[in-house]
Amino acid sequence: MAGFQRSLLRIAHRGGAHLAPENTLAAFRNALTMPVDMVELDVQLSSDGQAVVFHDATMERLTDGEGNVLDLNFEYLRSLNAAAHFSGGWPQREQIPTLREVLTLARNRTRVCIEIKFGERDGTYSRYHNIAEAVVRDLRATKMVERVIVISFDWVMLAKLRRLEPDLITGAIVSHNLWSADEDPQLVQLFKQITLAGCNWIHLDRQLFTPEVLSLSHRNGFKLGIWTVDELDELRALAEAGVDSLTTDRPDLFAQL
Repeated sequence: MAGFQRSLLRIAHRGGAHLAPENTLAAFRNALTMPVDMVELDVQLSSDGQAVVFHDATMERLTDGEGNVLDLNFEYLRSLNAAAHFSGGWPQREQIPTLREVLTLARNRTRVCIEIKFGERDGTYSRYHNIAEAVVRDLRATKMVERVIVISFDWVMLAKLRRLEPDLITGAIVSHNLWSADEDPQLVQLFKQITLAGCNWIHLDRQLFTPEVLSLSHRNGFKLGIWTVDELDELRALAEAGVDSLTTDRPDLFAQL
């Protein structure tokens, strides 16, 4: 666990989504040229059980395909251009990568923050069957268990991951859906739930940050990460406040911290 002792982890969100097509090998390679400590990615399962790195439930925003990840097999997903709608254009096609491909790229070069996603259809969320087992299998195969943080809105899944692989570092994602910054008693209950899930980290929506939340997180034994911060002034202010990680779509800005 010694690799997580530096005072601030600098995390490239989806590899740096403003600089290259998000969650592609091109984005992760680009991030490796910048002063980052970790790349962040999203994991879902294809209909035939392959762990793929992709954020959205559906294909249309990011690719030249269509449909829901829940319904699409790996062969079809691999046929799509994940750079199809990148702002400003992108010179070549980019495939949707597998989790194992990104872990292999990152091995011995950087750490990885893995967000496990829910499946989603028409506003209804569901847990991918065997996604925890698939993630642990890929982590073990690439010898990356001790080089990752696994985060999710699904805290039950995080607890399952820790049972499967006790050495994993995990983090609970917290947004407005789960807690209002005006409700301190609810925050106390939130800490209890995160403790029960066995998490080491809280990954907090930037709009919910206050110095009091940082202090309470540290007093309760959690590290506090903030997402997604894309303005230099805000990155500086949060770094000076003493947060433990900053996640940004603009990892090039870390050079100016």
